[in-house]
Order: sequence, then C-alpha cells, then structure tokens
Amino acid sequence: MLENLAPQPADALLALIKLHNADPRADKIDLGVGVYRTAEGATPVFRAIKAAEAKLLETQGSKAYLAPEGDMGFVNALVPYVFGKDFDTARVDGMQAPGGTGAVRLAIEVAKRAGIKRVWMGTPSWPNHAQIVAAAGLELKTFAHTAADGTADLAALKNALAEAAADDLVLLHGCCHNPTGVDYTPAQWDEIAPLLATRGVLPLIDLAYQGLGEGMEADAYGLRKVLSAVPEALVAYSCDKNFGLYRDRVGAFYAVTGDADALARAMSNGATIARASWSMPPDHGAAAVRLILEDADLTAMWLAELDEMRDRMRWVRDRLAAAGQVGPIAMEVLGTQNGLFSMLPLSGEQILALREAHGIYMAGSGRINIAGLTTGNIDQFVESLRAVTAG
Repeated sequence: MLENLAPQPADALLALIKLHNADPRADKIDLGVGVYRTAEGATPVFRAIKAAEAKLLETQGSKAYLAPEGDMGFVNALVPYVFGKDFDTARVDGMQAPGGTGAVRLAIEVAKRAGIKRVWMGTPSWPNHAQIVAAAGLELKTFAHTAADGTADLAALKNALAEAAADDLVLLHGCCHNPTGVDYTPAQWDEIAPLLATRGVLPLIDLAYQGLGEGMEADAYGLRKVLSAVPEALVAYSCDKNFGLYRDRVGAFYAVTGDADALARAMSNGATIARASWSMPPDHGAAAVRLILEDADLTAMWLAELDEMRDRMRWVRDRLAAAGQVGPIAMEVLGTQNGLFSMLPLSGEQILALREAHGIYMAGSGRINIAGLTTGNIDQFVESLRAVTAG
C-alpha cells in the first residue's frame, strides 16, 4: 500500500541547512535557521533555564505521565505575562502543547469542532500556518500583511474583515511577525480590536516571540487589546524562543470566553484532540519554565537575559538601517521592524548569487534571520548585498 503514496517535496529550510553545513568556507553566513544567536554565533541555554534544570534534578520525584493538559502549574504561571496581571482569570483556561506548532494545531482543531470552516490569514506568514489549516481540512483565505511602504497593511485586513463571515477565524501574529518583522502598531491594534468584535469572527492570536520585540508588556499589547473587545478568542503561545527551549518544544494553548460552560467545553475538546494527537505533552521544558516563574530571582534572571537578546537584535537592526539604500533595498525600514526576521526584496537569482559567490545562506523567499549577523560579518553581508544588487 505504501507504493500508493505520492512523494512530497523536501522542506526547503532543511535542505538549506544541509547546504550550509557542507560549505567549507570559513566566512559563510547562516541567515536561514530561525533560532536566536549570540554575537559569537551560539544558541545558548539560558542561565535561568540551567538553574531551573539543576533545581528540577534535585526535586523531581517522578517521571510518571502527565495528563493531556500537561503541567497546569506551567500553564497558569504564564497567564499574567501573556494576558496581564489584571486580566479576569475566570475568562481563560489553557493546556500545555508541544511547542507553538502544537498550540496552533490544537487551536485550529478546536475551532473546527466549534463550526469554523474558513480561516483568514495575512501573507506572507509562517509557512506552517497554511499547512496546519490545510491538514485540518479548512478553507484558507488570505490578504496582504505588508503594504508597499513596508508597514503593516491595515487596509487589507479591514477589507478582509468586511468579507469575513461571523463563523470565520482570523489568525493574527501577536508580535515579531514571522517572516517580515512588520508588526501592527498600537494605534492599528486599537482599530483592529473593535473591528474583530463587530464582525463577530473568532480571533486566533499566535504569540510566539513575546519579549523579543519591544518587551514583554509591549509585545502583548495587541493580544490584550483584542481580548478587551471580543467575547471569545483562542491563543497559541510558544516558549521555544523567549526561553530558548527550541528542542524541548514548550508551548501552551488558551481559550478565552465570557461563559464558564463554553470555556469548559473548549478545554474538554482540546484535551480529547491532544489525547489522540500526542497523548501527553513532554514535561521537562515546561517544568523548567514553571520553576523560573515561581522563583522571583530566576524570573529576574530570565527577564535580564531577554533584555540582552532584544538589545542585540536591536543593535543589528540599527546597523543594517544605517547602511541606507542598498540597490533596490531601503535598509532603513529594517530598523523599524521587530524580532528575528525580515524580508529582503531579492530575486531568486540574487539569493542564489549570495549563496554561491558570497557564502550567505537565506530562505528562497528572501527571509533572513538577523540574529545570524554579528560584528564580524555584518559589513560583509551589506557589501555582498551591494554586489549582487548593483546595476
């Protein structure tokens, strides 16, 4: 029967990783893989995580299964950071998921069970968003995320909402948009929130990079504004980036309603879907996050490390912005963006030339991970851009 399977294309990013690893050039630059890197090019384990893991080693008494809901101490400890200290906790409940991907999949499947048949999403978006919607068998409708001037295209979202039905879902990035780095401004969120409420659509906010943009509070502005306006919403959250727990796959799914019975039904459906998907979530990373958030000293250590990450990425963006116009690329706009990613308006031929002639590896879409740039290679990168875009 396996002969009946159609071959599937290889993941382009994984193929790029193999090409980079096989390149013998000492000055090669990897801007493809979406992980944070220090100025030395490392993706370290957070000091706060190391301390929490040491504590876990000493105190953990069992490796018995968790329930499908996972570590609820972890889930609840995140609530004030995600939703705000003054949020009505009676409106929200959640469960652990394997990474932000698992949280998005859980949210989409719960929405499908609730009667959602169509999902609206700005493009470009994280490629797995569309794959998850397709795997759930839902229709995907798209609108432009970025306007011609490099800012978030509020008009396109408004047009999409004008066409959306009350039983549609609208997927929005909470902050640090992947892949563009272009976020809605607070003023734009102030317009978006009441529009979502008026149209009656179900919002799904994917908050995968909180703390890496402008700070924990600022990065949650859009989500909190939406939740102050709508009666119900879904949230997918990832700790993979802001705790550096990529391979431990640490995420959470939350449902927000104004009805305790509806909230209980949402979570019971979430638990059933999780049971049939991954049964029980992995414990280690979530337990480490819980221990950090339960300890004031470890929390302060973690937040300080986030500050270091954010400051480094802001330095990279400021240096890139200072390059001015590079061929067709207005580098100044990169300084206004947030998070790990930006999109460069390069052709396939230019991206190939950067790789073959200059050892610079980036996604075929033009997405770059700015954390791959350091004091030692950022000038090389800019000059390579000038070379391939000249004329």
